[in-house]
Amino acid sequence: MDMTGGEALARSLVANGVSQIFGIPGVQLDHAADALYHASDDIAFTCVRNEQAATYMADGYARSTGRPGVAMVVPGPGMLNGLAGLATAYACSSPMLYLSGQIDSAAIGRGLGALHEIPDQSGILRTLTKWNGFAARPGDIPGLVHRAFAEMRSGRPRPVALEIPPDVLAARADVRIPDAAEAAPVVPDHKLIDGVAELLRGSRRPLIYAGGGVIAAGASEELRELAEILQSPVVVSENGRGAISARHPLAFDALAFRRLREDADVVLAVGTRFVTAFSSQVNTAGARLVLINAEAADLGEPRTPDLAVHGDARLALAALAEELRGVQRESRTAEFAAAREWLEEQYADIEPQRAYLRAIRAALPDDGVLVSELTQVGYAANACYPTYQPRTYLTPGYQGTLGYGFATALGVKAADPGRPVVSITGDGGFSWTLQELSTAKKYGLATVTVVFHDGFFGNVRRIQRNRFGARYFASDLVNPDYAKLADAFGVAAARANGPEELETVLKEALAAGEPVLVEAPVGEFPGPWHLIHEGVPRPVPQEQS
Repeated sequence: MDMTGGEALARSLVANGVSQIFGIPGVQLDHAADALYHASDDIAFTCVRNEQAATYMADGYARSTGRPGVAMVVPGPGMLNGLAGLATAYACSSPMLYLSGQIDSAAIGRGLGALHEIPDQSGILRTLTKWNGFAARPGDIPGLVHRAFAEMRSGRPRPVALEIPPDVLAARADVRIPDAAEAAPVVPDHKLIDGVAELLRGSRRPLIYAGGGVIAAGASEELRELAEILQSPVVVSENGRGAISARHPLAFDALAFRRLREDADVVLAVGTRFVTAFSSQVNTAGARLVLINAEAADLGEPRTPDLAVHGDARLALAALAEELRGVQRESRTAEFAAAREWLEEQYADIEPQRAYLRAIRAALPDDGVLVSELTQVGYAANACYPTYQPRTYLTPGYQGTLGYGFATALGVKAADPGRPVVSITGDGGFSWTLQELSTAKKYGLATVTVVFHDGFFGNVRRIQRNRFGARYFASDLVNPDYAKLADAFGVAAARANGPEELETVLKEALAAGEPVLVEAPVGEFPGPWHLIHEGVPRPVPQEQS
C-alpha cells in the first residue's frame, strides 16, 4: 500500500497491539502526529508536560501490564530529557519502545546547527537500550518496528529505540505491514535442568530467591508450584515483590534471606542479578548456588554458581516442577516461624514507616498498585510492604531515579483506569514531575498521590548529620502549599496527619474516582539501610548518640 512513513509507523504499531502512546508532539514528528490522528480509534495519545514523564509513564504502563509501553519525543533536548525514564526502564528490565525524532537525513552528522541537532544521538540511545534502529526510508519502518517488538518479546525484556527523521516520516512509498512479532523466550537446556533437579532432589533445606525476572516471565504459578513441591521458602527481591503472594506460608521478604541461608544447603536464584548494592554476589553462607536467568551476563562474574541455566524463568521452573513432582519433604514450620519472629524484631527499627505501610496496604485492594519512590516510607516499602499479586509494586530499581514515582503511577493508571493506584513520594522527589498534575486532570487519571512532607531531602540530611558533623548543605527545601497547588490544576487535595488518618484519607480518595493529591506532614524517620543493605551497621537511636 502507498503511504507516508508516518502512516507506516502508526499501522505498524497497531499491528503489534499498541493502544497507547505517551509523548509530546513537535515539528520533527508532524507526519507521525498526523498519522496518529487518523489512527486515533486504535491508539490513544497522552500528551505529557515533560519528556521525562513520557518515559516514566511508558515504563509504568509496561511494568504493570507486561505489555510494551511506548513513548514518543522530538530529537535532541526532547530525547535527552526522556533518558531518566529510559535508564529506569533499562535498570528494571521493562519493555519500552522509545520513538525518537531526528533531524533531516541529509543534515545528520554534519554539525550544521539544525534544530535539535546533537552529535551522535544514535550512540547515546545505544547505551541505554537493548536494541536501537534507524529508518532511512519509509519502507524500512514496518520491519524495524517488527524487530523492536521482537527484541522486547524475547530474552530479557528491556527498552528499545527507533529513530525516524522527519523527511522519512513525510515521504511516501509502497509499504507492507508484517504481522505482530511473536514472543521468543529463551528455552533452557534440558540437560542443565536435569542437573538442577538432581541437586534439588538431594537437598534437605532448599531456599528459593525470586527476582523481577519471575514476574517478567509470568512465572508466578510455576514458582509457587515448585516451592510447594520442595517445601522451600521463597525470598523475594525488591523487584520480585508479588512473584508469590505475601500471604503464602512459604513467602518471605528479602531480609529473611540472612536468617534462612544459615540452614540452607541449596539456593536457587531465579530471575535475579543476585548481586548486592556493592557489586558482589549475595552471600549464600556456604550453600550451593544455582542461577537461572534469561540474561546470560547475569550468570557470570562476580557470581560463582555451582550450576547456571540460561533460560526463561517460566520454562525453567515448569520443567523443574515436572521433574520433581512426588518428592517428599519434612515440615519446616518451626524453622519458618523462628525466621518470621526474627524478622519482626528487625522491623521494629522502622516502626514509624511500617505504620504508614500498614495504612496503605489496608486501603489498597489486593490488585491495587503501589508505586514506591525514594522517600523514607518508600525505602521501608522495599523491605517489607506486603504484596499479593504480580505487577502491583513498582520501584525504580537500582537506578534509584528520584522523582519517577508520580509520573510512573500515571502510566499505570492509563493502562487500566479501573485499577486503584497509589503513588508515594517525598516533597523532594515530587517536585521533579509535579507539573503532570495537568496530565492527570486532562486525562482523568485518578491516581492518589501521597507526598510525605518533611521539608528536606531526608536521606541526604541524615547522612550530613551522621557522617559529616551536621554540616548541612543544600538539603533543605522550600515547598508549595500543596492544597493550593492541587487547586491550581483543578485537582482534589487532602491532608493526613499520621498513619490512621492516612488510611481513612486513602480509602476516601480511591473511592472518589478522580486525581487526589494527599499531603502527609512527617518528621524525621529512623534509617532503614541496615535492613536493606547487608553490612550497614544498625544505627544507634538518635537520643543515645
